[in-house]
Amino acid sequence: MNVFQSLGETTDKATDIGEAYFKASHQYLKLKAFQQLTLSVSMVAKLTAISLFVFLGLIFCAVATAMAIGNALENLLLGYLIVGLLFLLIGLVIYLKRAFINAIVIKKIGAKFFS
Repeated sequence: MNVFQSLGETTDKATDIGEAYFKASHQYLKLKAFQQLTLSVSMVAKLTAISLFVFLGLIFCAVATAMAIGNALENLLLGYLIVGLLFLLIGLVIYLKRAFINAIVIKKIGAKFFS
């Protein structure tokens, strides 16, 4: 009877250890998910705020540049056209380099996500 009792106690201990490990792993995964969620939300919030102000600044600079070019050429419409074409050229370059940009973004986000 001693062997069966000892085996039962060992099984109970193993079960308790397994349950404790499962609970600790579950808590760790919840904490890790919370960390990743907060990092992602804060990154999106910062990116949105910064992008908004950069976009507004870019608009004002573009209008001022277009007006300056238009005044220099004595044709305001031509100034706006030149600035518009410059933006189209920049957009085309970014479109052609999108794979490179994707690689950089994945590398940066991957380093934060899997840390």
